[in-house]
Amino acid sequence: MPKSLPVRNSRDTPETGAAGAPGGQAAIAPRQTPMTVPRFVAAKQAGRKLAMLTAYDHLWAGLLDSTGVDALLVGDSMGMVVQGRTTTLPVTLSQIIYHAEMVVRAVKHALVVVDMPFLSFHVSPRQALANAGKILKRTGASAVKLEGGVNQAETIRALAVADVPVMAHVGLKPQSVLKLGGYRIQRDEERLMADAHAAEQAGAFGIVLECIPQEIAARITRELTIPTIGIGAGPHCDGQVLVTQDMLGLTGGDIHPKFVKEYVNLREIVAGAVRNYAAEVRAGEYPDAAHSTT
Repeated sequence: MPKSLPVRNSRDTPETGAAGAPGGQAAIAPRQTPMTVPRFVAAKQAGRKLAMLTAYDHLWAGLLDSTGVDALLVGDSMGMVVQGRTTTLPVTLSQIIYHAEMVVRAVKHALVVVDMPFLSFHVSPRQALANAGKILKRTGASAVKLEGGVNQAETIRALAVADVPVMAHVGLKPQSVLKLGGYRIQRDEERLMADAHAAEQAGAFGIVLECIPQEIAARITRELTIPTIGIGAGPHCDGQVLVTQDMLGLTGGDIHPKFVKEYVNLREIVAGAVRNYAAEVRAGEYPDAAHSTT
């Protein structure tokens, strides 16, 4: 772009609390009532922070949903995380729909939000409405997200008027990476405030604030009535979102954004398990009698 808190089971102890949650950390209770757009918005008025993560397939979506997270984002970040590209720009509408279908089939409780890829909404509000409609009709997701504030206010308004729930995204906009010359912190307070207010006034039900100073994020959060979801925007937002593979320590590589907290190093755990498997196969130790049929 966050610590995996499993459900309590027979391996729990007073010292560890939920299995794998050191120090007796409380696990997130699985959500009994499905999250909806109105409930998502109401969380701000209730003072309840919102936890959001990314998901790109059925297996991970089901696991994440079972923990009680509030929302899952089928992000165009899949271009980098899943496809191995250097930006999100090559991700297509058909690809995002394909992945969102898998996620929605696994989810029972979380709000599923789907990114609108680069150039799937930029041409005109009419184009945006048609493509947002395709996403919702083909996937069963609850909402779409698009990057922009003032420059996309007309598009956000067109979606909202058509009753398409839309989340905005301001600050660092990854789809603008070529114009920005890289992934850089955005510090223009006047522009950030204008973008945030324009998105809310146009009808967005929520807004992602990416890579902006925490003081500005705090001001936006105070002034807006819709939830702000931060990523690299400090602790004062109404919620947070991270790329799941980042917070689980799976992505590796040389780039480590300051805002990413690795809650576990799954990369090393998985690598160790695979090394053990390969060693047992090569030594003729697997499968043993317990794992063979007679």
